Amino acid sequence: MAPKELAELRKQLNELLDAGLIQPSKAPYGAPVLFQKKQDGTMRMCVDYRALNKATVKNKYPVPLVQDLMDRLSKACWFTKLDLRAGYWQVRIAEGDEPKTTCVTRYGSYEFLVMPFGLTNAPATFCNLMNNVLFDYLDDFVVVYLDDIVIYSRTLEEHVNHLSMVLS
Repeated sequence: MAPKELAELRKQLNELLDAGLIQPSKAPYGAPVLFQKKQDGTMRMCVDYRALNKATVKNKYPVPLVQDLMDRLSKACWFTKLDLRAGYWQVRIAEGDEPKTTCVTRYGSYEFLVMPFGLTNAPATFCNLMNNVLFDYLDDFVVVYLDDIVIYSRTLEEHVNHLSMVLS
C-alpha cells in the first residue's frame, strides 16, 4: 500500500476498534484489504471477500427490483426517504462466525463483530431483516430497498400518520 493508504488504514482500523465494530483476530486465515477512492475524495476501506463468498452457501432471499418498488410510489404525492446510516453495521455477526470475517493488514488481523460490506449474503440478510421489521407496512405505504426506506402517502395528513407509525 502507498503511504497515504497506510495512514488511512491505521485511521479507519482505530475508528472501527473504538466503535466496537471489529476486534483483533487470531484466525489463521483472512482476506486482504484495499481502498476505493470515493467521489468526495475520501477513501473507502474494502475487504476482498471473494474467497469466502465462493465457499458460502448463498441465501436466496430475494432482493427487490427497483422498478417494482417504484411502481408502488406512482399514486403518492408525499414522500419521506430514510437512509439507515451504516445499516449493515447495525446487524451483529452470528456468534462464532466472527473469525470468518477476518481481514489481514500490516497492522494485524481483525474480525468484524457486525456485518461488513462485501459478504455475498449481506444484501439478502439485510433485506430479510428490514422486511421483518416493517412487515405490517410493506406495500401499503412503505417500500424498502436495502438500507433505504421510502414512506409514501396520498395526502399530508395520511403522511404524518404513516411517519408516526413507522418511527414509533
